[in-house]
Amino acid sequence: MKQFEDYFAELQTDMVSISLEYVNNKVDNIYIYCSYEPEAYYFNVFYRINGQLVHKHELNNISKEEYDISIERQKALMKIGREDLERIHDICKEYKREMPAEMKLYYDVKLNKLQGKYQYDLVYSQTEDLLPNDIFNSWFEEIRANQKI
Repeated sequence: MKQFEDYFAELQTDMVSISLEYVNNKVDNIYIYCSYEPEAYYFNVFYRINGQLVHKHELNNISKEEYDISIERQKALMKIGREDLERIHDICKEYKREMPAEMKLYYDVKLNKLQGKYQYDLVYSQTEDLLPNDIFNSWFEEIRANQKI
């Protein structure tokens, strides 16, 4: 019989799958950012390809591979990710578990290994000048600053 952890893991795996499908399975690493703060869901993703960090709309700037980064495709990726996040919230409610306010997921494609960091305290809604995209971009810059040269 499935437990809370099984459902939680399945939905995170789906987020990885759709993020991987978006890049035709041709990346080194995937970084998925999710947040939920009262009635606001946010999902976004960035990638490491050939050692370079890149946002989903910039894939064709650094790769010989031609990716479909059309607005429609980006919207579809974001929509599915957000729906997975909403389902995670539903599972949390059903099993009376606390919903993470923030999830930072890191997937190593070669090792097929997923790691997650979860934050339960509100991250941005308590401030007047931060939005989820600001936090996402801050994480992108943090990863870029910490990458080995």
